Amino acid sequence: MTPAHDKNDYALGKTHNLETIDIFNEDGTLNENGGKYCGMDRFAVREQIAKDLEAAGLMEKVEDYQNKVGFSERTHVAIEPRLSLQWFINMKHFAETSLKPVLDDTIKFVPEKYKTTYRNWLENIQDWCISRQLWWGHRIPAYYYTSADGSEQITVGETIEQALEKARAIPGNENLTAADLRQDEDALDTWFSSWLWPISLFDGIRNPGNKEISYYYPTATLVTGPDIIFFWVARMIMAGYEYVGKHPFDNVYFTGIVRDNLGRKMSKMLGNSPDPLDLIAQYGADGVRMGLMLAAPAGNDIMYDDKLVEQGRNFCNKIWNAFRLVKGWEVSDAIAQPESARAAIEWFEAKLNVTLAEVEDAFSKFRLNEAMMAIYRLFWDDFSSWYLEMVKPAYQQPIDKATYEATCRFFDSLLRLLHPFMPFITEELWQHLAPRGEKESIMYALLPAQKDADAALIADMEITKQIIAGIRGIRASKNIPNKDTLELRAIGTAKVTNPELVSKLANLSGITLGAEKDPAAASFMVGTAEYNVPLASNIDVAAEIERLEKEIAYLEGFRKSVEKKLSNERFVANAPAAVVDTERRKLADATSKIDNLQASLDALK
Repeated sequence: MTPAHDKNDYALGKTHNLETIDIFNEDGTLNENGGKYCGMDRFAVREQIAKDLEAAGLMEKVEDYQNKVGFSERTHVAIEPRLSLQWFINMKHFAETSLKPVLDDTIKFVPEKYKTTYRNWLENIQDWCISRQLWWGHRIPAYYYTSADGSEQITVGETIEQALEKARAIPGNENLTAADLRQDEDALDTWFSSWLWPISLFDGIRNPGNKEISYYYPTATLVTGPDIIFFWVARMIMAGYEYVGKHPFDNVYFTGIVRDNLGRKMSKMLGNSPDPLDLIAQYGADGVRMGLMLAAPAGNDIMYDDKLVEQGRNFCNKIWNAFRLVKGWEVSDAIAQPESARAAIEWFEAKLNVTLAEVEDAFSKFRLNEAMMAIYRLFWDDFSSWYLEMVKPAYQQPIDKATYEATCRFFDSLLRLLHPFMPFITEELWQHLAPRGEKESIMYALLPAQKDADAALIADMEITKQIIAGIRGIRASKNIPNKDTLELRAIGTAKVTNPELVSKLANLSGITLGAEKDPAAASFMVGTAEYNVPLASNIDVAAEIERLEKEIAYLEGFRKSVEKKLSNERFVANAPAAVVDTERRKLADATSKIDNLQASLDALK
């Protein structure tokens, strides 16, 4: 056992009260405890011991094996554990004052799972070694001197003058001078300097109660990584209660750690991290930010892939292209607003208010990636894919002023929502969206005011979108060009919401309500409502007959397999009721589809 030179042996030595014997000098040579190897370098001793064992006939075998050995980052020399004189702080008092505020949510951890980590560390806390053998950092304000009785003593002071004054106050030391004092060569642990950060930032140590610290302390939220919960977060909390008397922040938001595809933490030392400047040059600063934030739930690690930031870049392109489209429209005061545009504006206003509520809720719960995703969907799916198509004027035709102004207002709101996540492109486009003052910035622009959303209006538009998607699906499956007009027939009591929009986006020549079912027409369902699109003049009849026959044949094969399963008495008797019901629904659906397809086939023949 080597309690002085191995972490595990040291712990075992403490448990069993083993003697701790240090064999190293400061220069890496062996001291008098090294026996006949005294004065030899540590690496030379290892080789010599092997030779001595061989010479004594005690060497059984020699083999290579791998081990984890720590090396200095700068000197690339193996690091040896060695006992030395250090400065420590007794941490029991600090742990007692700092555990309860986190457990009772005076300081809220997000996500909460890290409260367990925090409690485990503080309930098993060890004394804190605050001295480091480094040549940079805050030097320890301790001074050594030889007292009148010849023993070495220690005095502490912010300056050598203060330390000397304290030393002289001790009887027998009246004649000490500054030259008799030697300052400790060690520097303070980085975290010992950093635990005062919330206080020292506003000069709260030298000037407690000043205007700035009274205003900013405690701050609202600390954002940091979970790997330094104990090193920094816990110690800032300790210092806050010790030196100010209250917590330093209300919330702690823990980000995830970015890892490579092998799960390793990205670091310069491993060389497994892409250069952020190279990523920014290729994908843009906003693209990198947005791509990573979308994949970063609070406290969960990010498995980095270039596809993440590529998605961010593509989203930036989407925003830019939407801006170019809108600003490229010619605006006319003489045109009345179409009914389709009015419906689109009312719908998007409602969708915007729904998203504002989602974002506010996500922000309040520190679910930043969910807030980003809600805005992403609103811009990409609702605004770009649907709204702009709904209000876009015909080719080379102007847009009415009311619709254009509403569209610019929506764009303004979207840019404000996106700005915290994508500051550069949003600032640039916001400045060009409308005339701005010299000192105006989107950074100071308030988020749009949230209003109640019309749920019924949103639901109606979802039906509208499904009807349009159904017609477009028929076009795609039948290879019907978009320029060819079609007719839509709503069967029975089926409704067509927002008919002007359906006609515009699906290029319809007309819409018929309460129509009879036409077996020769292509049909689709929206919920329980059925719609027909006559195709007699738009399709190749022979090719359509061939397609229908193939689809019927496939469904008949599928139906036979389900019927075989349901005819098995053991399956029906032993399988869970839900499974049997699912199979019966499959059979009914297949039969219904076959009947409909057969009716269409018969009509074509």
